[in-house]
Amino acid sequence: MRTLGRGVIVGVVLATACGGGTKNADTTAAPGGPGQPAPAAGASASAGAPAGAAATGAAATQAATGKTWEVKMLGDATGYRFDPANLTIKEGDAVKWTVVSGPPHNVSFYADSIPSGAQTQLNANMQNTMSPLTSPLFNNPGDSYTVSFKGVPKGAYKYFCTPHQALGMHAQLTVQ
Repeated sequence: MRTLGRGVIVGVVLATACGGGTKNADTTAAPGGPGQPAPAAGASASAGAPAGAAATGAAATQAATGKTWEVKMLGDATGYRFDPANLTIKEGDAVKWTVVSGPPHNVSFYADSIPSGAQTQLNANMQNTMSPLTSPLFNNPGDSYTVSFKGVPKGAYKYFCTPHQALGMHAQLTVQ
């Protein structure tokens, strides 16, 4: 009986915490919304840029124009690692990270360990991010994530796997 009572209390607390309270209205401004003029027919915020890029100063995604390099994401008895841990590419190339073992894995760039001015374009070239400069988590062997390095400054880009950062899963990419 005592266990059942605790279960009911925990259930009520979780339901209240997860679904209770008031909902905030969507504060995203839409073109033509209240107080904003509607765009002219056929007009866009910025030719070739994602919606909102012109207003926010965000960079447009730039597709890779060079070679696609492969990096394995591994976790096994010898540790968690990217293979290769150091890779040199050319501006315009792409890197494809693939889960081989030990998921979940992702790719997250250190904001303070990439070239000055790189963050905006690199983030624009990263699709479906969890947060700035951070890919989604991948849970299955064979899952992959590709990032274009077109339009980014030359230099060193240090990155890590968020779930395994404390276990030393970090690497460096150099763009020439």
